[in-house]
Amino acid sequence: MTDTPTSRTVETVLFKLVPGADPQAFRDASAGVTRFVQQRPGFIARRLSHTEDGTWIEHIEWAGLAEAQAAAAEIGKDPSLAEFMKAIDGPSVQLFHSTLAISVN
Repeated sequence: MTDTPTSRTVETVLFKLVPGADPQAFRDASAGVTRFVQQRPGFIARRLSHTEDGTWIEHIEWAGLAEAQAAAAEIGKDPSLAEFMKAIDGPSVQLFHSTLAISVN
């Protein structure tokens, strides 16, 4: 458990899929995002979940805000992630960066 001040950043992205997108194909395509973030400096952890109403929630933990912002600036440029990216309804995307306060594994 971490309960001391930290500079770690949690990137949270909420979004919906485009109408007709196959959720299983989307989950399969998300493996490419895992590979992408694992190769980025400062990556710590990634979680992807969804609610019953179809909202997807991506949490990526980074060593700091600069690393999170650098990865976010590059992810849309990676052609290997095209299937993943085209399944996301762009106008539904909400992105937040927050400072990690407590982490329990």
